[in-house]
Amino acid sequence: MSPFPHARRLAATALAFALVGCAGAPAPAPAFWTGFRDHPHGYLAKDGAPNAAAFLPPPPEAGSLREQDDIAVYRATRALKDTPRWAQARADNEIETPSAPRVFDEALGIRFTPERMPVLTRLLGRMLGDLETIQTPAKRGFIRPRPFVTEPAETCITPEPWLAASGSYPSGHSALGWAWALVLSEMAPDRADEILARGLAYGESRMICGVHYASDVEAGRIVGAALFASLKADPAFQSDFAIAARELTEARAAAR
Repeated sequence: MSPFPHARRLAATALAFALVGCAGAPAPAPAFWTGFRDHPHGYLAKDGAPNAAAFLPPPPEAGSLREQDDIAVYRATRALKDTPRWAQARADNEIETPSAPRVFDEALGIRFTPERMPVLTRLLGRMLGDLETIQTPAKRGFIRPRPFVTEPAETCITPEPWLAASGSYPSGHSALGWAWALVLSEMAPDRADEILARGLAYGESRMICGVHYASDVEAGRIVGAALFASLKADPAFQSDFAIAARELTEARAAAR
């Protein structure tokens, strides 16, 4: 028999309380990225991802009716400055942070909270990495100047030098907004109409902002659809999609 039975009992009791305390402690908040520099990579391998330069048609030819329409739309939408739609276009410029999918809050009927939906948040974030893989060859190959570079005018944001130097065709925001909408509408089919409408509006914000032409936005949606189709065949994406869909379903149920 132990010469210190009372001490042993005290130690066992203390350990039990410690274990209960650990079990009842809240889980640590998931770690997310902060922006471009630490942004998560995508799902698709570069050599297996679609190449937008190979499947997109080229941007409208100089002087064509399509280019004339692009220019006319660009000029007409400058009149939206200081309107609510202009402010929405400015807000829609956010694309890199974990909270960027909040643009779908109203369409989903809940507030998008990264900490509450960590797998969904990372899934949507990783899609930006895949978009860069798919669209970069087209951006660099077509090298279409942005509208505010060709014809300086008001834009909804102050363009940074890298934006002015990057290609306008296709629109990356339009591509990702449409791909996000396709993902979310499959997870919440009862809200598909609202989600898809918001995905379209997200792309239109780039045209309203003055940083893309209308044809850039349309081409972006083609890229977004190609991105979504490719991810649907990726096993890692499929696995995350199932978990993320449950997160969204649970969050929507809790909000009712």
